[in-house]
Amino acid sequence: MEGKRTKKKSGLRTFGKIMLIILVILIVLLGVAAGVGFWYLNDKLGKLNYVDIDESQIEVNEGMDSKLNGYRTIAIFGVDSRSNELVKGTRSDCIILATIDEKTKEVKLTSVYRDTYLEITGRSLDKVTHAYVYGGAALSMSTLNTNLDLNIKEFVTVNFESVVDIVNAVGGVSIDITSAELKYINGYIDEINKVTNSSASHVTKTGSQNLNGVQALAYGRIRYTAGGDYKRTERMRDVMMAVINKAKKMSVSQLNSLADKLLPVVYTNIDSGEIISLIPQLASYKIVDSTGWPYDTKGATINGVWYGPPITLESNVKELHEKVYGQTDYEPSEKVKEISNKIVKKTGYSK
Repeated sequence: MEGKRTKKKSGLRTFGKIMLIILVILIVLLGVAAGVGFWYLNDKLGKLNYVDIDESQIEVNEGMDSKLNGYRTIAIFGVDSRSNELVKGTRSDCIILATIDEKTKEVKLTSVYRDTYLEITGRSLDKVTHAYVYGGAALSMSTLNTNLDLNIKEFVTVNFESVVDIVNAVGGVSIDITSAELKYINGYIDEINKVTNSSASHVTKTGSQNLNGVQALAYGRIRYTAGGDYKRTERMRDVMMAVINKAKKMSVSQLNSLADKLLPVVYTNIDSGEIISLIPQLASYKIVDSTGWPYDTKGATINGVWYGPPITLESNVKELHEKVYGQTDYEPSEKVKEISNKIVKKTGYSK
C-alpha cells in the first residue's frame, strides 16, 4: 500500500545530525575545535528552535526505508517570512535535499525548484512551495517523500532574511556578478533595504566582488535572467556554500558572533543532545555535488497560474535515484507513477 505512514523511531540517524552541523551550526563546531568547552556548545545549541514532530505525521511510500538503506536525507527549507513565522503559513522558497552516503561519507545537495508541479500530500496538484504554507515541515517532507520516493524524517528551516545578518557576520561573500544579474540586483537591494531598515549600496559593476548581506540576499532572489527560477535556485546554493567556506576561516570570536545571529532563527526537529553526540564524526563528511531537480522540466500555465511540471515525474524520479542514490535501473513506486500520470493528464507533457 502506497503512502504508508512510518512508525516513530527512538533516535535520529547520522545524516540529519551531521548535515545540521555542516549547514547550520558549523560555526559552533569550529569554536569547539579551537578549544572552547562543552558548556559553550550546549549553551549555543540551546538557542535553536526545536520542535518534536512525531514521525507518524510524515508519509513515506511503502518499502522506501529498505530501498534507501545506507543513505540519509534531510530537508533544508528557506522560507520567505517577514514576520519570522517558521512553523507554517509561509512558502518554502528554497528547498534543498541534503543526502549522505553513510558508507563513503559523501554528501550531495539537490535543490527542488519551488514551482515544481507535484501532488501535495492529502490535497491536490500544486507548486511544491505551497506544502509549507498548508502544513509546515511535516507536510513538506511528506510531499517530497511521496512524489520522489524518499524517506525524509529530519529537517531544518531558516528564514531568508537571516541571510543578511549571517553574510554580514562572515564579512561578506565573494560572488561573480554577470551583466544580466546586474540589471536586476539593485531593484532587489532597494526592496530588502526597506524591509530590513538597511542602507546597502547598489552593485555598480560586473565581475567577482564581495557582497554584503543585503546584496547577497538580493543576488539570491534574482529570477528574471535566463534560467529563471532554476538559475535563482543555483544562486541560493552559491551563497550558502560561500558562507560555509568563509566560516571555515573565521576566528573563535567571529564564530561566536555568527552563532548568536544564526541559531535563534533556526527551526528543526534535531535536538542538541543528538547533535553533540555526533561532533567527532564531522571531519569525515564532505559535500561532493550540488544540482537542481527536476532535471527535465517545462513551464505550463494552468488556470492562469505558472507551474514547472517535471517531464515526466516518473523519469525524473528514476534519474534522481540513479544520480544521488546510485540505484541503476531504479523502478519508481506505483504511487509515483500514479502522480506522474495525473501531471501528464493535467499538462499534456510527456516524453
